Amino acid sequence: MASTHFGFKTVDEQDKAKHVRSVFDSVAPKYDVMNDLMSAGLHRVWKRYTITVANPQPGDQVLDIAGGTGDLSLAFARKVGPTGRVVHTDINEAMLSEGRNRLLDLGVVLPTAVCDAEKLPFASGSFDIITVAFGLRNMTNKDHALGEMLRCLKPGGKLLVLEFSRVAKPLEKAYDWYSFNILPKLGKLVANDEDSYRYLAESIRMHPGQEELRQLMKSVGFGHVDVHNLSAGVVALHVGIKC
Repeated sequence: MASTHFGFKTVDEQDKAKHVRSVFDSVAPKYDVMNDLMSAGLHRVWKRYTITVANPQPGDQVLDIAGGTGDLSLAFARKVGPTGRVVHTDINEAMLSEGRNRLLDLGVVLPTAVCDAEKLPFASGSFDIITVAFGLRNMTNKDHALGEMLRCLKPGGKLLVLEFSRVAKPLEKAYDWYSFNILPKLGKLVANDEDSYRYLAESIRMHPGQEELRQLMKSVGFGHVDVHNLSAGVVALHVGIKC
């Protein structure tokens, strides 16, 4: 049986999704609060930048993968307008429910679906824009997921992957200290869940760096991939074009 990583642990490949689901079932109720605390609100800036680079137009068809609590889905919905469509998805039902309820509270009704990014239930060439924010690192077979995203894009469409990446060398020690000392304690204090936030720190280290992910996207068929480093590489935005 094939194995893969879950943070720094090695698990059976078929079990990773179960472990990831357990993490997000636990953190869903405090997810937005923790995001604001962990990033000092910077995650909102990173997401706004993603929307700017995506440059959605009225009428565009958008797929938000690992859409969670709906930040990007909401922003895209406001841009594409009534003639467009934003599909809000996540593999985790608890996270998706948090996002759906939040959107409904704001008077926004979007198509919402629990689905696995490695087996997207959409026709080929369905979307102008696909985005996945802070979700790719949790996927078991990233190449399969990226291939599915490519399949679902229209020719000329964009995939935007916003994800934690490799911080600039001079900041590595400080970033590691923060990640492995402060994050788990913050998780315990706010979300009563130290282990899930330790996994978060570990999963970032196991995720491909900027150039490695760019090459992976090109290997599955994206014709052009740009990399935007944000906050000294704490986060990177990869933009792939389907040629």
